[in-house]
Amino acid sequence: MMDLILWRHAEAENAPDGGEDLERPLTHRGEKQAARMAVWLDRQLPDGLRVLASPARRTEQTARALGRKVKLRAELLPGGSPDELLELVQWPRARGAVLVVGHQPLLGQTAARLLGLQAPLCAIRKGAVWWLRHRQRQETEETLLMAVQSPDFL
Repeated sequence: MMDLILWRHAEAENAPDGGEDLERPLTHRGEKQAARMAVWLDRQLPDGLRVLASPARRTEQTARALGRKVKLRAELLPGGSPDELLELVQWPRARGAVLVVGHQPLLGQTAARLLGLQAPLCAIRKGAVWWLRHRQRQETEETLLMAVQSPDFL
């Protein structure tokens, strides 16, 4: 069994004209969103969890709200592909749980693929978590949607 938890970064500042997208910090509201979701996640997450995040400032800030060790990975930057994300986390071969803090549309594209949706992506709200589980039952492999949580409803 493997769990893949997709956490979209919380609300971030707009880039100033000519500003670098990867340097955009969280807004005050985004900091609150990340903190609320981190409290919820901390109660749910298993021991031995790996946390991976895009090296963009807003995703790093979101991930750090959880207070756990975070590994920054370039594969999770905007423009990454679901294939790169799934290879990085070793879906579905790995055991245990991986939390990925990243961006749209990558997270939504990955969720849509794993859930077998016809739409090319799911719209994942800023600061929200989608928790997916891969399991094998007898001869059948399944992907389950375990939870969808938004910081605005905590």
